[in-house]
Amino acid sequence: MIDQFINFVIRPPRAEYNPDLYLWEKDFTLAGRKYKREDLELRNERGHTLRCSHYVPSQFPDDTPLPCVVYCHGNSGCRADANEAAVVLLPSNITVFTLDFSGSGLSDGDYVSLGWHEKNDLKVVVSYLRSNEKISRIGLWGRSMGAVTSLLYGAEDPSIAGMVLDSAFSNLFDLMMELADVYKIRLPKFTVKVAVQYMRRAIRKKAKFDINRLDCMQVAPKTFIPALFGHAKDDKFIHLRHSEAIFKSYAGDKNIIKFDGDHNSSRPQFYYDSVSIFFYNVLHPPRPPSAYPTKGEKYYDLGDLKVSAGRNEDLLYKIIAGLQNVSTDAASSSSVPPSIATMKSVGELLSDIAPVATDSLATEDDTHTGNSRSLVQDKQSTQNEECCSYTSSNRESWGRCSSLGSDDEPSMDFTRATDYDQTTIKVLATPLRNTQQSTLSSPKDEKKKKKASTDTKKSKREKFEKLEALSQRLRLCILKRVNHRRHCSS
Repeated sequence: MIDQFINFVIRPPRAEYNPDLYLWEKDFTLAGRKYKREDLELRNERGHTLRCSHYVPSQFPDDTPLPCVVYCHGNSGCRADANEAAVVLLPSNITVFTLDFSGSGLSDGDYVSLGWHEKNDLKVVVSYLRSNEKISRIGLWGRSMGAVTSLLYGAEDPSIAGMVLDSAFSNLFDLMMELADVYKIRLPKFTVKVAVQYMRRAIRKKAKFDINRLDCMQVAPKTFIPALFGHAKDDKFIHLRHSEAIFKSYAGDKNIIKFDGDHNSSRPQFYYDSVSIFFYNVLHPPRPPSAYPTKGEKYYDLGDLKVSAGRNEDLLYKIIAGLQNVSTDAASSSSVPPSIATMKSVGELLSDIAPVATDSLATEDDTHTGNSRSLVQDKQSTQNEECCSYTSSNRESWGRCSSLGSDDEPSMDFTRATDYDQTTIKVLATPLRNTQQSTLSSPKDEKKKKKASTDTKKSKREKFEKLEALSQRLRLCILKRVNHRRHCSS
């Protein structure tokens, strides 16, 4: 029974997985931007090979290095556990590095040490990232054993910008004594202590570390790195009081988040939002570019579209014909729809639609500006709401992979506010002569003008909605969705 408990500490079930199936693809799209997975191998001080992955943008900014967060998994985990971290951080221009610690996953080694030797593995990773000119600040995100690893290493390297510590234990000896009660080992306390001392000697012989020296309470008062603690309220494996004790003695800037669930349950969305905001504040990443620089692009961009002979191009031509009909608004007495020259390829037809769609959207923006000061006051609030709705449609419809689930990731569209400010400036720059003429006009003329502008706005809005619906239909007919599955370790 004691041998089983020893293996429970230093040889838990090992995660075996296929990187091509359980990690993000070599090239993938997230929040409307393209990223890639770079696999590499590092060697630690004990000569073990560490299998690692680095999620980075497909093209780094030319003159701006990006920060990086190293994700540290638990005792039975692997680098596939960082898939959620990639979803949370990549849209904020923060790269994600993850690894299989020695004795875990696909890396070399026979035993885990719950943070003691993993601290040295993390040192090798940080040294590698320091040598990369494309990486600026470095943060740590650890869960369970990974949280202890991050805290132990952070006490030795004050250059770390920030740490997220999820479900860390305060002292390994105390944790083993508590687990004896959790698993209902019916022995007197004195007998349990003797058994733990025997286990201490056996673990020192096999895994080469002392469980009595694995104490986070000794390093917490000496660590000044900004830290965000997280712990589940119903955690029976590592009780909440462990994180509370570390948090109380921690010397640096700190905050703690308590949420529902147990040790292995998925974390709530507000916790991921807090993690994203924390790393954004401590790492200072450059502002991410918009996924769609112009309004027109989101209505005709089809992603990686490759039309081959095997596709049904007749359907594409019909939908493109509808796009051209709506965007150009060809008011003809004939009821026959415009025909498309079959000699043109689908890609050429899409490029033909692009400038027309952009002009239509530009006309839509002009209807918001108005011609008098009286219309400005009535429309400023509605303009802001419509800009937000455009951004939401962009993010929810086409800016995400099919497996992301929630729509609350911290993706930002900073061009919307700029467009709105420019529109407001144009409105406020109306010549005084035009305003004087509008004040001299009769009330009947003003009512007619207001009615005409309302009708024009309504017709443009209908065209705008038709264009969006047809564009969505076109994408749904073409794109293939890939379901990403997060690896669940044993």
